[in-house]
Amino acid sequence: MDEEVIIGQLEELARGFGMQIRYEPIKQDEESKKVLGGLCILKGESLLIINSRATGKDKIKVLAEALSRFPLDQIYLRPVLRELLEKFSL
Repeated sequence: MDEEVIIGQLEELARGFGMQIRYEPIKQDEESKKVLGGLCILKGESLLIINSRATGKDKIKVLAEALSRFPLDQIYLRPVLRELLEKFSL
């Protein structure tokens, strides 16, 4: 499956959980570890910030890690998405 298709499906799933997604350029100096983004709670709402400069693979990683915190057991997911999310489950 194409990375952009996977990203789109993961974004749709995240929005289904009420998660807001924002792509922002995250500035970092050369000495710091590469920052990809992450999930936070802002005013009681789930907000996922993703580095807009991240690769498609890294965007998938951030989305999958955030989604692994939500109850996915009772939701139908394509097997390829379920397998991907299980790799990132906490």
